[in-house]
Amino acid sequence: MRSAFLPLALPVSLIFLLAACGHEDAAQTTVRPAMVVQPQPSAQAMDSYPGEVRARYEPDLAFRIGGKVSKRLVEEGERVKANQPLAELDPQDVRLQLEATRAQVAAAEANLSLVRAERDRYKTLMDRQMVSRSQYDNSENLYRAGEARLKQIKAEFDVSSNQAGYAVLRAPQDGVVAKRAVEVGQVVSAGQTVFTLATDGEREVLISLPEQGFGRFKIGQPVSVELWSQPEQRFAGRIRELSPAADPKSRTFAARVAFTGGKVPAELGQSARVFIQADGVIPLSVPLSALSAENGASYVWRVKPDNTLERTPVRIGAFGENTVPVLEGLAATDWVVAAGVHVLHEGQSVRPVDRSNRVVNLAAKE
Repeated sequence: MRSAFLPLALPVSLIFLLAACGHEDAAQTTVRPAMVVQPQPSAQAMDSYPGEVRARYEPDLAFRIGGKVSKRLVEEGERVKANQPLAELDPQDVRLQLEATRAQVAAAEANLSLVRAERDRYKTLMDRQMVSRSQYDNSENLYRAGEARLKQIKAEFDVSSNQAGYAVLRAPQDGVVAKRAVEVGQVVSAGQTVFTLATDGEREVLISLPEQGFGRFKIGQPVSVELWSQPEQRFAGRIRELSPAADPKSRTFAARVAFTGGKVPAELGQSARVFIQADGVIPLSVPLSALSAENGASYVWRVKPDNTLERTPVRIGAFGENTVPVLEGLAATDWVVAAGVHVLHEGQSVRPVDRSNRVVNLAAKE
């Protein structure tokens, strides 16, 4: 009975053994996905400065005459249109002055009519030789003085009319009220700042630069700007303005950075960070997750054009928060595996994908 079972068991065992070998070969030939990245300029080689998004033009608005503020028509942060009233002064004084000047105009006109009639009468009498020439000249001078006085009073009346209009402060153009400096009931002088208007149009970033190394910054120097609301995106910019003197309290120099890459979704008051290239050569950097080490030697897994892995020794710099600078061993065109490096081996075939799980064609990107 046992001898009859053996001839049947051996073929069955061979079949299972061959099937197992086939599954092992299939497992070995499975190509696993690998997230790959290219080395980027090291963040440690860029100096960064916090800043705030501001308007390119921020005029200080003030009344052209002094007086007591009777109305404040807008609040800080409110959007306004061109010629919109913002605040008003108590108009009583300017109205009284306007009425007084109007009365002076009427008096000057009446006086001019009188001296004109007097001159005309003396001219008729002189033609009849009933008055002397000097008497006529005197009446002529009185007429000319009356005429000049009327012109003077009319000019003063125009000034008073303008001042009545100056009692209302209006927005010179569209924008946002960035700052309010007065309250109702406050007495202000002519030219005293009442509002600061952030006009519509270009946006900039205001930063403060330290005293040390200030000489290496210059107008027109290229920079990159990162908005707090969009931390993964940087916008091109340049230094447009540098303050010639340091702030007496902070001992820093104010600088304004203008965007150069077209329209940027920057809103007033947003936080931003400006990156300025440090002196010297900028090293490349890779994510910390891409780095491995063995016996004190650091290396990364470089993906060759045929999608196989190559162990590449590198010399690194000081570790950053998320990246590490690579001083030697990699080129900017290389692709390295950024995750799961502890399970890889030399010559392994992989399927390169980016962070969005899209296949990367390395041969086309060489």
